[in-house]
Amino acid sequence: MKKYPFLLFLFISYSITSFAQRPAQGPLSKQVFNPLKNGYQLVWEDEFLGNQLDNTKWAVRGVGRRAIAYVSAEAVKVENGLLKLSALKRGDSILISAVGTQGLFMPKYGFYECRAQLQHSPGVWGAFWLQSPKLSEGDDPRIHGAEVDIMEFFKKLGLDIVSHNVHWGPYGSGQHTTHGMQSYLKGVSKGFHTFGLEWTAEKYIFYVDGLKFYEVSAGVSQIEEYLILSMEIPNNLEEIKKTVFPDEFIVDYVRVYQKK
Repeated sequence: MKKYPFLLFLFISYSITSFAQRPAQGPLSKQVFNPLKNGYQLVWEDEFLGNQLDNTKWAVRGVGRRAIAYVSAEAVKVENGLLKLSALKRGDSILISAVGTQGLFMPKYGFYECRAQLQHSPGVWGAFWLQSPKLSEGDDPRIHGAEVDIMEFFKKLGLDIVSHNVHWGPYGSGQHTTHGMQSYLKGVSKGFHTFGLEWTAEKYIFYVDGLKFYEVSAGVSQIEEYLILSMEIPNNLEEIKKTVFPDEFIVDYVRVYQKK
């Protein structure tokens, strides 16, 4: 595995904060993963054609207060074959965005991928994740599932780093976590890139541009889960001092593959 010494320093600098991130690392392999060549077939996709969100596939989720902002349908747009999830200001309020497939499409296992362009600013962050409808009911991931953060982009960690994580058990100080896994890929903050997860009964494998970065066997959900795309915001104003509004997390497509 290729080493990135300066990234170790970056991690140490941030470890005094609450990120609980692991040191960044490069890909574990140079081989690009192709689901179609590994026994998978496409079972669901959205290429965001037309001029509005396909409500047979997605719904704006969590409308209302979230952290220091408000989730609003106004911050969700579909145009020119792209889903645009914004963080924007309306008067004294900040609007953010989230869409999910809860109650519409809730698979178990498979390969999940989105092609997206990450936000430009620090403070706010784009995310692609899976969520369990039973997370608050207990801490056995086999029964109650897990939150699987396929990709989050915290720009303050570095321009070329995306994070992944797995959480299980009810939210709070006792929740279990793998802690943030950081993937280093030069240029990932510019242009469009793919972010993927292979989820089996035994493990999760995290990919960026088809390259494998992490493989973990902790917190593996064995129940159906739903997909979420969101533009997130922290809990305090201090962290968005350098955020330039409006900002966007732009998604070209989402695809889900399962074994034949």
